Amino acid sequence: MNLLLLAGALAMVIRSLAAARLDRWNLGAPVVMVLAGVLVGLLYENSIAAVLNTEAVQHVAEIILAVLLFVDATEVRGGRLWGGYPGLVARVLFVALPVSLALAALLGWLLFPGLPWAVLLLIAGVTMPTDFAPAEQLVRDRTLSMRVRSVLNVESGYNDGIVSPLFLFALILAGDHTQQRTPLDALATALPFAAKALVVGVVLGSLLAWLLDRAHRAGWVTAQSGRLVVLLAPLLTYAATVAIDGNGFVASFVCGTAFRYLHRLLKARRVRDGRADRAEVRADALGKDLHLLEDVTTVLTTTMWFVVGIAAILAFTLGVSWQVVLFCAAVLTVVRVLPVLLSLAGSKLSTRERLLVGALGPRGTTTIVFGLLAFNKLPEGPAADTILVITVVCVLGSVVLHGMGAKPLTRLLTRR
Repeated sequence: MNLLLLAGALAMVIRSLAAARLDRWNLGAPVVMVLAGVLVGLLYENSIAAVLNTEAVQHVAEIILAVLLFVDATEVRGGRLWGGYPGLVARVLFVALPVSLALAALLGWLLFPGLPWAVLLLIAGVTMPTDFAPAEQLVRDRTLSMRVRSVLNVESGYNDGIVSPLFLFALILAGDHTQQRTPLDALATALPFAAKALVVGVVLGSLLAWLLDRAHRAGWVTAQSGRLVVLLAPLLTYAATVAIDGNGFVASFVCGTAFRYLHRLLKARRVRDGRADRAEVRADALGKDLHLLEDVTTVLTTTMWFVVGIAAILAFTLGVSWQVVLFCAAVLTVVRVLPVLLSLAGSKLSTRERLLVGALGPRGTTTIVFGLLAFNKLPEGPAADTILVITVVCVLGSVVLHGMGAKPLTRLLTRR
């Protein structure tokens, strides 16, 4: 384990030292860290399964997901569900996403007929959430219209929080190492988990935002301590929710949403009362308190790409069937594009813009973490192995299609 940590840290340092140069060659952090993980995986091929399938890896993945959900909720830029470009994001999230999940599960049933439908639902939950970690340049690409960038950015901020309750319901239904449950049993377990999460997330998110605001106004916090409060918010929320048998992932996402909303509301109120400058609110909704959390999140997500490279060796050892390749190719393309086109029919977006929203849907850290959690929670066997292989192939395919191929794809779809 120590050698794995050493290799991962060394790869991050090398990537960081050459980040600007590598970005010009379309070799972002995901590509570099995956390659580093593959090299390490080749050296420790016989021990990969034992390392990945441990409680330590499971808990680390859970904490990383909780932090990412909080960050997604606090850092959504470019509009809200019903603001900016009214209804466009809501259409993608509440029409295209459910249809995509259903199509992915249906396609899984056709290609993997031996898997239970709960596992197929798990696979859909693993492969459909979008994440711009493998293609960060897309949301800054000025060849895309502001409407397209806004929809993509806001959608990626919310969809993992929406999918996580469904994923956990399917995980409970599929059964862990000791039990399996009926749909009613799983629902009876998931609903109280979600209810507790909503309460804890709203209470802690609002309370922390209010306390941080009051502490800033009273001069009780330093720049560093303010950043620490925000960094600890998702960890505190996740731990508190799990302690009362709640859904820590939902709680972290709700906490981030409540924190962001109340923080902006308090700043807007100070502007209205003449106690703050309006430009300050527009330029920096959460102040500088998020900077440390952003850096920590970058380290965490980069670590997960390294893990994907290691897991790729195990996945290819298990065998990559043509069904897996076909399934991953479909979920990265038509299974997302067709529902998006359907959901945006009749909107003010042009046909090219609708196609761009559908085509530019990279898979990243959320898929990795969901896949690892499913692999750890399910009993050893075909179901767990299939999910791991699909996770690796889907993410690697997205790195190629949406990472290295992002610029050529964008130029092709924006060419007049």
